[in-house]
Amino acid sequence: MTIFRTEVKIPASRDKFGYNSKAIMLGSCFTENIGEQLSKYKFDVNTNPFGVIYNPISVGNSLKILIENKKFSEEDLNFANDMWFSFSHHGRFSNADVNECLDAINTEIKKSSLDLANSDVLYITFGTAWVYELLDTGVIVSNCHKLPAKEFHRYRLDVDEIVQFYKKLIVSLAIFNPDLKIVFTVSPIRHWKDGAHGNQLSKATLLLAIEQLVELFEQVSYFPSYEIVMDELRDYRFYGEDMLHMNTTSVNYIWTRFVDTYMENETIAVMKRVDKIVSAASHRPFNPDTVSHQEFITSTLSDVKKLESQYPNIVFDKEKSLLLKNLHH
Repeated sequence: MTIFRTEVKIPASRDKFGYNSKAIMLGSCFTENIGEQLSKYKFDVNTNPFGVIYNPISVGNSLKILIENKKFSEEDLNFANDMWFSFSHHGRFSNADVNECLDAINTEIKKSSLDLANSDVLYITFGTAWVYELLDTGVIVSNCHKLPAKEFHRYRLDVDEIVQFYKKLIVSLAIFNPDLKIVFTVSPIRHWKDGAHGNQLSKATLLLAIEQLVELFEQVSYFPSYEIVMDELRDYRFYGEDMLHMNTTSVNYIWTRFVDTYMENETIAVMKRVDKIVSAASHRPFNPDTVSHQEFITSTLSDVKKLESQYPNIVFDKEKSLLLKNLHH
């Protein structure tokens, strides 16, 4: 048979991810895509506790905050456009009330610091090597919060800057959590405002930096999501309407490759059982009072109990609530 595409070969990882594993993920929208899939199948995962972050330095600074378990105060916030916000956080943390803003930020940091300490794997997705440095402070921000461009100096990081920063950070992470594995990916989503050439230079910078870190540290590896899109899915039918972001088909395909790389057959079998329970709970019967449907609910709840006892990290609170609502005692 003639094959009309090149396939990116990914060796199965020795570091498997399963239902007894815990993960924390930081980075660009691509992190959100894989994180959503892991959450959908009830894996124990914390996705982007600071919101979406695109550049390596901001991702690294976020990890430093988690290692320190830093508590934010009003001095760490800024106020503009009638909102309090943090340059370390995405706009979803912004709030007109300063105390609510701080409470949301500090609650998430406290939880995520603990998650990082107990995680088996940290997934980091770099989106771009371009950064925005706040002229007032010289600090690279995670988000510009729609402030005027004249308040920032925009430039592209070089490979050595990223490598030197992460050499120190990875040592700090190893002290904080000695068992932590780190998987880097580069987001296939193109940053078109940099121009075609600027985007390629940015992605090349990220890839070269990661390559050096993989060679330097035994606990660091790379998942080629960028290459999968560039080589296997090199067609605009795999993109969204903006022709820059990935559509559902491509996200699902990358997810399949992710599963093949990191998951055992036993984990995949449990995923199918989880999916069946989630579908059953969200199913709206035409007549919930029939004997057959009541038996179906009882049987599904029994499956939930079995899985929860076998895998304590799986939480079916939402599904149990939906099922019990229709169960007649």
